[in-house]
Amino acid sequence: MPTRVSVAAGLDRELLTAGDFLEWLTPERFADLIDGEIFVHAAVSLRHADLLNFLDAILRAYIDRHRLGFLYRESVAVRLSSRNVFLPDLAFYRAHRRQQIRDTHVEGAPDLVVEVLSPRTADRDVGPKFAEYEQHGVQEYWVLDPATLAHRFYRRDGEILVEYAAGASRVGSEVVPGFFVLREWLDPDRIPSISEALASLPVSLERPS
Repeated sequence: MPTRVSVAAGLDRELLTAGDFLEWLTPERFADLIDGEIFVHAAVSLRHADLLNFLDAILRAYIDRHRLGFLYRESVAVRLSSRNVFLPDLAFYRAHRRQQIRDTHVEGAPDLVVEVLSPRTADRDVGPKFAEYEQHGVQEYWVLDPATLAHRFYRRDGEILVEYAAGASRVGSEVVPGFFVLREWLDPDRIPSISEALASLPVSLERPS
């Protein structure tokens, strides 16, 4: 049941629980629950869509090739806490976390989150959502900006996320072993073919003996 709070005299608002929000969600609704409030996702630009589609395709194929885990698009809800449920653009969970996948959502922060920024959502992606992911243990957080190409990549260092690969032409992931992107691939005007990008990625990985 929503909790009613007063912002000022005569001005009330309702804060939803994660359960309230998950009941409200439908396949046609795309939104985040941030500190109990619903923020509906806006339509995205073609540059945003092209970049997300490309990264989804190569990351999904790579994860499948090596059987590394589970990758979800923004239609799958991630429950972080009692009042925070997000629908990240891409969320990767390593294979051993299968038990956290429920019928309607996934429990706990992903190992890797990728958010492609839009003008109406950027403040939330790099503000309260960043802090919430950090607090709940996300290992890597990639923030891609299709407009300015000022992409930033964060990795856990103890209790916080710190930027890595600043300005690097090649950006690798520790969470998805062997996976990397070239920064030039992340320009919506220069995206390579899926087959070309996949051909650059490792075909086999060393497994612990």
